[in-house]
Amino acid sequence: MARVQEIPIRQIRRPLFRQNDQAKVAALMESIQEIGLQEPIDILEVEGQYYGFSGCHRFEACTLLGYETIRCNVRRAPRSVLQMHLA
Repeated sequence: MARVQEIPIRQIRRPLFRQNDQAKVAALMESIQEIGLQEPIDILEVEGQYYGFSGCHRFEACTLLGYETIRCNVRRAPRSVLQMHLA
């Protein structure tokens, strides 16, 4: 079961490179500045480490806005689940 919590952006590892649509990032930045982040990003917690595989545009928008934390749906998972995401 996922729990929602604020996680420091610097603690979230994003092991898979993804090229984001910069127009979408810019639009999200504008929206987040006006109304805040409405939808938390999904994070896996594996052995005390946080890994992000989705919410790439929201993550980049918040990073560029200078946010130190981001609201996340955190789901604990064993290393085997992390390995499936990395395969």
